[in-house]
Formats: sequence, structure tokens, C-alpha cells
Amino acid sequence: MKLFNRLKQGILSCRSRLLPSGSTRAERGRHGEDLAESYCRRELGYRVVARNWRSKNDELDLICMDGEVLVFIEVRSRAAGALVSGYASVNARKKKVLQRACKSYLKRLQNPPKHFRFDIIDVSLVAGELGEVRHYANVPLFHKHYSPPTVS
Repeated sequence: MKLFNRLKQGILSCRSRLLPSGSTRAERGRHGEDLAESYCRRELGYRVVARNWRSKNDELDLICMDGEVLVFIEVRSRAAGALVSGYASVNARKKKVLQRACKSYLKRLQNPPKHFRFDIIDVSLVAGELGEVRHYANVPLFHKHYSPPTVS
């Protein structure tokens, strides 16, 4: 009976994670971030440190730990069949904003990690469906010799 109840809960939770038709842009974005966070935890085994971390006008969608590596993740939600993929939509201007936010986050840490990277998660959305998640790890964002400032 316990197994039946767990299966039933799993099915109900999947249904509640379906994108409703007629959803707003904010709802689609939140839905994409929910899927990305779940993917990071379950599929990649990351530990989520922060979600929607803000510094002034900049925001980091997800900050995770992949073992000893700090991972900054930009989540891009797009309608299935969009002309520009979520990955391609992270242009030079957006990367500059993300780099500034990442540096700001690193400056606030008392003991910044030796290793960190930037990932993009592209979520393809279809109303009434769960969505497809694509993960792009270690996307170039920082100069290869950049290291976070140390707190003295």
C-alpha cells in the first residue's frame, strides 16, 4: 500500500509541474527554473546553494555545488520551436551582466572556492507538457586566468 501511495504522489506531483496553457512570461520563467532546479538536484547530483540571488540589478538564477566546484547557472526558458535557442540567447551583453553578478557573489564569500564555472540550462516548453531540459556545462564566461579575490 505504501508503494502505491508513493507512486500516486509521484504522478500527482508530475501533473502539478506541467506548464498550464495561457501562462504568463513570468510563470513560464518560474516553471523553467523549477524544472532546472529539479534537474540539477536529481539528474546531476548538485546541491543548490541559492536561487534567484540578487546584487543590485543583477540576478543569478541558480548557484549550485558540484562536489567542490561552485556552479553559476543561467536558466533560459523558450517555447519549443523558438527561432533562437536558450543557449544562443545568452549573448555578449548578457554574459557581461552575468560575469558582474558572479564576481559580486564571489566577493561576498569569506572563503571563495578554488574552482567555479558557468553553465546554461536551456528549457524547451510546451503548454500542457513537462518540458525538455538541456544542460551546457562549463560555458566560457571568465578569462581563463581569473581567480576570485581573497578576503584579508
